Amino acid sequence: MPLVFVPKETEPDERRVAATPETVKTFRKLGLEVTVEAGAGFAAGFRDAEFEEAGASIGDAWNNADMVLAVRTPRPEQAAKMKAGALLASSLVPALQADDVRGLRDAKVTSFGMELVPRITRAQKMDVLSSQATCAGYQAVLLAASELPGFFPMLMTAAGTIRPAKAFILGAGVAGLQAIAMAKRLGAAVEANDVRPAVKEQVESLGAKFVDTGTPPEAETAGGYAKEATQEYLDNQRAILTKHVAEANVVITTALIPGRKAPVIVTAEMVKGMRPGSVIVDLAAPNGGNVEGTVPGEIAEVNGVRIIGYTDLPSRKAADASRMWARNVQAFIEPMVKEGKLEPDFEDEVIAATCVTKGGEVVHAGAKEAIGAN
Repeated sequence: MPLVFVPKETEPDERRVAATPETVKTFRKLGLEVTVEAGAGFAAGFRDAEFEEAGASIGDAWNNADMVLAVRTPRPEQAAKMKAGALLASSLVPALQADDVRGLRDAKVTSFGMELVPRITRAQKMDVLSSQATCAGYQAVLLAASELPGFFPMLMTAAGTIRPAKAFILGAGVAGLQAIAMAKRLGAAVEANDVRPAVKEQVESLGAKFVDTGTPPEAETAGGYAKEATQEYLDNQRAILTKHVAEANVVITTALIPGRKAPVIVTAEMVKGMRPGSVIVDLAAPNGGNVEGTVPGEIAEVNGVRIIGYTDLPSRKAADASRMWARNVQAFIEPMVKEGKLEPDFEDEVIAATCVTKGGEVVHAGAKEAIGAN
């Protein structure tokens, strides 16, 4: 019977867990054994006893697991513990994690990067980018509201009228749309921009004003993600965005290219034009940031503007973020289980798109580029 191991995350700002008692029950029904490391779910609100009641054992199974489920990519020293041929499903951004990719390659681990799941209809249930972006977009607005030295909504008071805050959301994917909806609920006046014309209607349906900066050619990949734009387009876009950024009290940036470093959209000059006390929340901070001046993991202050570069926004909603991540991973694994065995179909487009290392080799094109010849 194949053994699935769920380790406790070791990154200091990571509270999520890659499986929940709910998904453990499903794995057991599929004929898989499950071992969960002691305390793995505690920070997300799941007790060891709940995992045991669901059918898991509590312990350490790095050395003998047939598959490891993790939120963050195992470090090379962790990968070295895994047996050759073991499967891994975790976060994995090859462009930013060359050492981790090498570690998985050298350990002969067959690894799957959950961020690389293509956006096709049948893979929607596996899309961790969307599920975690929902958490991040929600949390970003709460952070902005708490840091802004003013109210979000319009208030009519005996001391006069307080105008609503102006929020500008850059990127109207899942995180951006969630941020728009949340900012509107809190009463802000919201504008949004995206390179994809198809989202204009979605933005306006949420009550926000769409800021049109034109559409670059091939603005969307075949997998449904925003595509990195040309420099010429970015220059034209920045000229328009500069005015709207300067007028905003809150800017939230959400532009990410799967597997790549985040594009810089808000320049230092734009930040300089904002009012003191304004707040920027850079959701792309884990991938380098959309804002010049972002310091991943910290709040930076530039000319009185607070730039929030926290890299753990989904983790700050660990309970529901874990539930969604775990269900995504469950949907990814279920097709692999055939007659009680873990047998990934490497001809399947989802498996092919997400596989990074296999048999001691790097098989993902982006990962090969990231590690070079080393």
